[in-house]
Parts: sequence; structure tokens; C-alpha cells
Amino acid sequence: MPFNKTKSPFFAFINSSFDAQHPQFTQFNMIENTLHIKNMVCPRCIMAVKEILEKLDISYQRIDLGQVILTKSIDKEQLQSFENSIKAVGFELLEPGKSLLISKIKTIIIEQIHYQTAPMSVNFSTLITDKLPHDYSYMSRLFSSIEGITIEKFIANQKIEKVKEFLVYDQLSLSEIADKMNYSSVAYLSNQFKKETGLTPTQFKAQQKPNRKFLDEL
Repeated sequence: MPFNKTKSPFFAFINSSFDAQHPQFTQFNMIENTLHIKNMVCPRCIMAVKEILEKLDISYQRIDLGQVILTKSIDKEQLQSFENSIKAVGFELLEPGKSLLISKIKTIIIEQIHYQTAPMSVNFSTLITDKLPHDYSYMSRLFSSIEGITIEKFIANQKIEKVKEFLVYDQLSLSEIADKMNYSSVAYLSNQFKKETGLTPTQFKAQQKPNRKFLDEL
């Protein structure tokens, strides 16, 4: 079914020849002028996208992990320039569909583990289904089929990476870290940490150059 441009102010300026050459631009989820962006996983990512938007004179309401909400429509040249600019720094515009859903699941998990200070009041399956209009079992199967790991494994990897951060900063005790990261005990945290890294937390802290990963590599 062809995209109905008359119902989308965002694409008011896009002509048929441009659509033919760039069909992916007619498929973005533009509800409330929202752009979904892959690999935006940290505050520095937000700053990088913010700089690009301001450089291109594109007005926006808000920038969150994984998305930008625009204040008004942009034309095809601005959209093309924006896509080229974010690609140059490692980001990518996402089309509606499975890849976008996977990206949203990852963003919810990353935001909760790495950037929320309040303790979780629900488990991750509830948190994800509260934010996304899909059955958790469907999202779990989809995630596993595309990513090659389960959502639970992705969560575990993110938690271990956050634990590494706490260990490097050396401001919290292991007991405090376990409590903050919702591990049932220090022993369970230590066992999970060694299982994933091959090191105990103490051995990891003793390294001169601790092995940490970028969030978009997990």
C-alpha cells in the first residue's frame, strides 16, 4: 500500500521522484513527528544528536535515548542531511517494524539499568510490556530470533556492565552495589560476575585497565 502523504505533514514536501529513490523515508514512524534512532544509548549520544539538529537548524521538542521528537515538519533535504550526519557518527534512522521494536526494548532496559536512580518497583517483563503495546512472550521470541540472545541475557549483560562501572568508581561497597542492582545477595552478584567476566569483582578492580564495553556492543 502506498504511503499517504496527505495525512503526514512531515512528508508534505517530499515528491514522488524522491520517494521512488528513497522508499525507506516513506516508512518511518512519524507519529508526533518522532524519529527513531539506533545506537543512541548514552547521554553523550543525546548531545551528539542535539549538535547535529542545531547545526542543521532542525527544531525539536525533546531528545531521549533512541528518539527525537520534532516541533515541526522538515523537508526532504533536511531529512537526507540528518540521516547522513547521524550515520557519520555511528547512528542510524530506524524504520517501523521488528528492528524498531528491538531497539525500543533495548532502550527501555538500558535506561532503567544505567540511568535510573530509583529502585525498580516491577520486574523487567512488566516494565517492558507497560511501555510497549505487545505481548511479552512475542517480544521475547522476536528478540531471541533477531539478537541471538534472550532478553534476560541482554539484561544480565547490561547489569554486569553497570557493576563494572561501580567497581571502577570504587564509591560503593559490593553489598551496596548488589542492593542497588537488585541482586538477591553479594554471593549471587559475585557468581554472576565471574560467570560473565571470568573474574571475581575483587580481581576485576585490581586490573590496571579494566575491560569494559560500550553499551551498543552488548
